[in-house]
Amino acid sequence: MRILFDTNVLLDLLLVRDPHVREAALITEYVETHRLTGVVAATTITTLSYFVERAYSATQAREDIQNLLKLFEVASVGRKVLEDALAMGFEDYEDAVLHEAARAGQADGIVTRNTKDFDRAVLAIYSPLELLHVLQAHI
Repeated sequence: MRILFDTNVLLDLLLVRDPHVREAALITEYVETHRLTGVVAATTITTLSYFVERAYSATQAREDIQNLLKLFEVASVGRKVLEDALAMGFEDYEDAVLHEAARAGQADGIVTRNTKDFDRAVLAIYSPLELLHVLQAHI
């Protein structure tokens, strides 16, 4: 299963945001143990770097990004993804870009804490808890 991780889920993990960090860590463990292919949009990487650097340090941000790049595949965000995102009619363009990056990256779905923001999605949308239930059912 290939799942694109929304920025908020990875921010929960990297910034240790309670009460969401536990679920984010459990899902990431599936990626670490190769039971799930994790995908991250290229735009998410720069956003994560910005927030981790502000919260901790530039050194920590670089270390976190290096670790993520070892674990996750990166879905490109180019002109086609950006144009297709515009055509999706999402209320939030950033969510549309993540959705279209996931599609272009051949993801099966997206894990996000903001499932309602993906009401126009054609991919499966999971909350972290929902995805954990799906993953646990397949063991």
